[in-house]
Amino acid sequence: MPAHTHMRRSEVYFYFDVADDARVFHLMGPPEETRHLVLSNREAVASPGWSIHAGVGTQAYKFCWGMGGENQDYADMDPAPLESMR
Repeated sequence: MPAHTHMRRSEVYFYFDVADDARVFHLMGPPEETRHLVLSNREAVASPGWSIHAGVGTQAYKFCWGMGGENQDYADMDPAPLESMR
């Protein structure tokens, strides 16, 4: 947190070192209509530019992050305030 979008790039997350009895909840979708994915060890998710992205685990986990798009400005993000999320 805070959740945010990047209209000019997409991001991919690969979650690993997730314990067998743990899960990662990856939040995505437009801020006003979010959805979540429940991920186990060694699973990945692609987040398009219009989608928020945030994750939380039931235990410690690691992830590898990659991005692709027209810019390389890591601070180029549009925040999604918690009060706007549904």
